[in-house]
Amino acid sequence: MRDFLDRLFKRPTDSFFVQLFRYLFSGGVAFVIDKALFLLVRYVLDGDKYVATTIGFAVGLVITYLLSISWIFNERRIRKTWLEFAAFAVIGIVGMALMNLFMWFFSDYAGIGSDIVANLFSTVLVTLWNFVAKKYILFSRKSR
Repeated sequence: MRDFLDRLFKRPTDSFFVQLFRYLFSGGVAFVIDKALFLLVRYVLDGDKYVATTIGFAVGLVITYLLSISWIFNERRIRKTWLEFAAFAVIGIVGMALMNLFMWFFSDYAGIGSDIVANLFSTVLVTLWNFVAKKYILFSRKSR
């Protein structure tokens, strides 16, 4: 059991499933912070739902980058940190645009009456996009 937990949480790995587990685990941390900020901006500060979504998503982006380079992924295609973060941010910006598109779709077009439910549905879809894009664009071995 200890070896299994070490493999999941400690050892560097190239395993797709261990990386996905770590991404989802760290995403859980980012998710809680993202949603707390969403709720704070949207309902406590009475902010716009798109602004609240964007702020939560941006903070989640930074958290997932730091965990991606330090814990989740073992390989890195780009050696310059600033360039890697820029590419990571572009993927995140595409994700943020998708997040807002999905928010519009679920809350305004599909008629889901709760902004938080629309936000949760949007988050699931964007999480899948982010993992796959980051894994294969940034954090996999270069072709030899």
